[in-house]
Amino acid sequence: MSVQHGSDNPKPQTAPQPQVCGSIIDAKGREVPITEQMIQQACKALEESRGKRVAKG
Repeated sequence: MSVQHGSDNPKPQTAPQPQVCGSIIDAKGREVPITEQMIQQACKALEESRGKRVAKG
């Protein structure tokens, strides 16, 4: 009778994969990762600019 255990052939431990993200290229040609804070600021600016247009219209 054979006993099978997952520990017989352990998988090598690897570092967790980084989250998929985008980046932008700044004026000096450097790659800058896009952060959640950057997205939130952009959304806020968009909402504010849309609100001003609606008020004027």
